[in-house]
Amino acid sequence: MHTKEENLALFAQVLDIMDYLRARCAWNGAQTFESLRTQSLEEMYELSDAVLKGSTDNIRKELGDLLLHIVFYAKIAREKGLWDVGDVMQGLCEKMIYRHPHVFPGGVYPPDENAKPMTPEEVATAWEMLKTKEKGGNKTVLSGVPDAMPPILKAFAMQDKARGVGFDWEHKEDVWDKVREELGEVIEAAGEDDPVHEEEEFGDLLFAVVNACRLYGINPDTALNKACDKFRRRFGYLEEHTIKQGRDLHDMTLAEMDVIWEEGKSKGL
Repeated sequence: MHTKEENLALFAQVLDIMDYLRARCAWNGAQTFESLRTQSLEEMYELSDAVLKGSTDNIRKELGDLLLHIVFYAKIAREKGLWDVGDVMQGLCEKMIYRHPHVFPGGVYPPDENAKPMTPEEVATAWEMLKTKEKGGNKTVLSGVPDAMPPILKAFAMQDKARGVGFDWEHKEDVWDKVREELGEVIEAAGEDDPVHEEEEFGDLLFAVVNACRLYGINPDTALNKACDKFRRRFGYLEEHTIKQGRDLHDMTLAEMDVIWEEGKSKGL
């Protein structure tokens, strides 16, 4: 662990190294906002993967990669005369103070320790209102949900934002009527020769299932990721045992493959 002074010195070193890289490395010098975007998304997914696997060492490593990207974007902006990393941090400080009036009464830092604290109910009520009112911030409830967000996470975020202003099921059990309704519409649409309509109905069903996950306290992205991991393990078992038998999956019937699949399932894969 490091002291605050050591952390500040290390951050200064990061900024100095970035200056050197931009000036003396052809690859780093050629990067732009646009070229970094897809790389930043990849780094975010690598962090997510480390979190899901519970690898604290990799979480530390991936956070470093994300910090590199933050410093990189800020360096490019400084070169363009737009803003720098100090503006990024200043904006972050202002946002944290503004959005937490229960911690910083009157938006003052350091806070007045004698000020009357807000109740949890007052905090919850003020949260979404603060975000929609802040200057230069989100103008509508859903405008803070990025268009580029993966669809499952986007649906989850939109539903949660709507919940914040009271647009939600009164009882979580009521969502199942909606799920059943959407499933029925998918089945009906699947009997038609209209791919556009089928796509729309499948989308509605997925949106309703994501909503059910949210209401029951389940993160749909995490749940689906675990289901994918389970499928990978079981299919891997199927492939491994097929190879051991000197057989090819392409030559096997579904019933034959299912026997091995169930065997892997019975072993807890």
